Amino acid sequence: MIVRDQMGRAVHVPERPRRIISLVPSQTELLFDLGLDAEIVGVTKFCCHPAAQTRTRQSVGGTKKFRFDVIDQLQPDLILGNKEENYREGIERLAARYPVWMSDVHTLPDALEMIRAVGAITGKPETAAQLAGRIAAGFASLPGSGRPYRAAYLIWQNPLMAAGNDTFIHDILGRIGLKNALAGHSRYPQLTAEQLHAARPELILLSSEPYPFREKHRQTFATQFPHARVELVDGEMFSWYGSRLLLAAAYLQKLTEKLAQEARP
Repeated sequence: MIVRDQMGRAVHVPERPRRIISLVPSQTELLFDLGLDAEIVGVTKFCCHPAAQTRTRQSVGGTKKFRFDVIDQLQPDLILGNKEENYREGIERLAARYPVWMSDVHTLPDALEMIRAVGAITGKPETAAQLAGRIAAGFASLPGSGRPYRAAYLIWQNPLMAAGNDTFIHDILGRIGLKNALAGHSRYPQLTAEQLHAARPELILLSSEPYPFREKHRQTFATQFPHARVELVDGEMFSWYGSRLLLAAAYLQKLTEKLAQEARP
């Protein structure tokens, strides 16, 4: 059958794919949660959920550097990728030989659409629809933060990098009542300390991924930005757009309760 992916590409996929490779960690977890354990033959070295299952699958390299020889040996009949997380040249090389379905996720509705679409092309439409419904319900019940903090969500250190506008993280921040202090910048701007100060963040969120911010970093930022509240957050809950969103809603609710209870004047 011929389907359109989220980049608008026409992709010819088999009615029931039997050998699937996932090039995106959050979509790998989704495939397992859809009940496709037997069909998943390859994952990236960054695919870590569910741990027991991903450890038993063949690694096909990183999200930005594929092992084409290994992929050829696996002979996939469907490859799942993502516009942002994978690299164009690698995807184009794979698409010349295999069906490659690409996601392009900027918002929660995009993520729900992706989940339903992946379910449809893998023969799990009902399971995917139920999963998407549960995620949508969880986010619909989220309260606001109680205070619309100007928040800077940092993803890297040296150089400082943040989540700007038109990103999935930006959308999630808004859903818990936070204003992205870097919304006027590019999608993932590199910043100097001076530029971050100029953004006037009231709340600085230090993500656990891709850079593993720790307590020592929180203390440093708290010293450098005495007028901002600094929190360590689980990056998976803000940036994984597959079935981990089931856990994200509860995590974000606890975070908003914490922000409301400990709000600074």
